[in-house]
Amino acid sequence: MAMKYAFFPGCSANTTGKSFTISTDYVTRAIGFELVEIPDWNCCGTSAAALTSPELEVALPARSLAISERELPGLDVVASCAGCYRSLRTSLTYARESEENLAHLGELIDMPYQAQANVVSLLEAFSDEDVRAAIADKVVRKLRCLKVACYYGCAMVRPANVCGDFDDQEDPQSMDELMALIGAEPVEWAFKTECCGAAQQMVVPKQAKPMIERIFENAAANGADCIVTSCPLCMLNLDMREAEINRARVAAGKEPFDIPCYYFTELIGLAFGAAAEEVGIDIHFHPAEQLLLQRELDALNLEYQEMLAAAEEKRKKEEMAAKIAAKKAEKAAKEAAAKAAAKAGEEAAR
Repeated sequence: MAMKYAFFPGCSANTTGKSFTISTDYVTRAIGFELVEIPDWNCCGTSAAALTSPELEVALPARSLAISERELPGLDVVASCAGCYRSLRTSLTYARESEENLAHLGELIDMPYQAQANVVSLLEAFSDEDVRAAIADKVVRKLRCLKVACYYGCAMVRPANVCGDFDDQEDPQSMDELMALIGAEPVEWAFKTECCGAAQQMVVPKQAKPMIERIFENAAANGADCIVTSCPLCMLNLDMREAEINRARVAAGKEPFDIPCYYFTELIGLAFGAAAEEVGIDIHFHPAEQLLLQRELDALNLEYQEMLAAAEEKRKKEEMAAKIAAKKAEKAAKEAAAKAAAKAGEEAAR
């Protein structure tokens, strides 16, 4: 079990994905999960590099991986951002396909690279049994009554030849299992791995916005209170654009959504006892704190009802036990009386 990784933060770490960074830092510190930032890392390029040049697509991530290999030998690399994760995995997969590819990458980045370290997502790292045990050990406040739609997006588990088989490509479960571990209730829904439109929300918004609306619609239709994700771009699209989508829905005579979005690390941090501002929930676009407070109150009410039900069950059991004891005593008394009468009759007969 690994509890120490080389860490690739990605460009969104201190900008659009700041809540992810804050909550990841809180959770990893709490469980003793060490992330050592790769020195002098550079942007992975994501889809922009892939659209520009196939060589740029693999060279940009390879440079950071080569630095990690040199400066942090023996450590696998973890990327919290789904886009960064897939970019790093794409480069690693390319490098491991052949010696020619590996040599070509070395020429492109002008530094030695052996493709020795593995690359995993933070979600995959947290799916390790020992890490899950460490998480479970720190839970002080189960997130009961909170129904979550776990949204993996299109970059976390696909394509299989790049992302591997740590989770199912069509119906992933790793985030669902983490949410269940902290007491939340994952819902079954059909849009776990659907694309949110990514950067197309800026390029062709008219065509891309319905992609987000359908995600919210399916989450709501399946009873979710909120959406939980592990991708900063998915989070930005859903959290920031919910208000805009709601304005259009109201204008069309439809009900607006009220579905907050969270990073999975934010909810784990809450379960550890963190306040909303300690894990970045206070800086979301869509109001995200009221739902959590309401569900915490719902959980307290549920616990109170369960306590009353347990007390009533205990009372009934004690009452039944008393009745059984009384019946046994009555039977024993009758048997003793019968024996005494029989003995008296025998003595009288003598």
